[in-house]
Amino acid sequence: MSRWLIALMAAAWLLIAPRVPAEPVSSDQVMALPAELRDRLHREVLYERPNTQQRLDRLVTFLFSPEGLGMSYQEDGNYTVSEAYTARAANCLSFTMLFIALAREANLDVYPQEIEETLSWRQHDGTLYLSNHVNAAVRVGSRHFVVDVANNNVIARDEAVPISDRRLLAHYFNNLAVARLEEGDYVAGLEQMARALQLDPGYASHWSNSGVLHVRTGELAAADNDYRRALSIDPRNASALFNVANLAVRTGDHSREKEFRNRLVEVQRTDPFHQFLLAVNYERDGDLKQAIRHYRRAIQLHPEEHRFYSALANAYVKSGQIRRAVRALTRAQALSDGDTRAAYRAKLDRLRAAR
Repeated sequence: MSRWLIALMAAAWLLIAPRVPAEPVSSDQVMALPAELRDRLHREVLYERPNTQQRLDRLVTFLFSPEGLGMSYQEDGNYTVSEAYTARAANCLSFTMLFIALAREANLDVYPQEIEETLSWRQHDGTLYLSNHVNAAVRVGSRHFVVDVANNNVIARDEAVPISDRRLLAHYFNNLAVARLEEGDYVAGLEQMARALQLDPGYASHWSNSGVLHVRTGELAAADNDYRRALSIDPRNASALFNVANLAVRTGDHSREKEFRNRLVEVQRTDPFHQFLLAVNYERDGDLKQAIRHYRRAIQLHPEEHRFYSALANAYVKSGQIRRAVRALTRAQALSDGDTRAAYRAKLDRLRAAR
């Protein structure tokens, strides 16, 4: 079976399909505050004319406390702001939209941010789904505060960068398109993807996703055009390179397949997440030598991620290299904090005792 890569903007870490609303909504409706929620914000957060820092602190408390909204993280919660308020749950995208809508009503200087590359994926019915992550940032004087519903679960390659509201909304409609894809309703998926591309035609992965949907409807020329558009925006877009190569297999163009697979290999060679996934697969298959090699390569490319060192330590333990496992886990501990650092310390104590 052919495999395709989809770039999904939704909750971080091993996702399931985004929920699709019963009725289509307009772009203006997605982030609209319901009247009841606006009234609660003014009554429970904005009373007695708080200063900027107080407004931010109260808003965060309002969002998470049981006495306020009691919001929780929901992997498939691809909701509008109104739906998130009703459900009291959201994925990272919908939570960010909810927070921004409330923060702007509270006259806070807030904007969305995106982490385009995260270590988060899942596989379903021959399609590999990759995800990235969004959160919100607030300026209070010279300081910046980040509000993130799933930050502890995100393994990010790069720092978050500010994005426009149009891109934020485009990600929402992209998610709806992906959900339609998983349901097999490709025509409806293309309708939602067209809305995403109309809002933000400069995002390569959305064009690649559109190509996957066109392949599913049998429109191979349209798919090829979508992939070309994606690669004109980002020549190193792994999803588009992967999908072009698979399309070339489908059309019997072996020379083109080789060209794009070679380009993909070059991208993956310097991608720490790809190296980490290779290591995980080798470890699962019992090839600890190759697993250790690729864990070390991932660390070389992205040396500040404590979970890479922890995974390497586990592979060393399995291969009987306890001294090296201790060194790797010591580095993981140094790069972590809080409960995670305490857990690494306890594991280190056990390893040292076993030597």
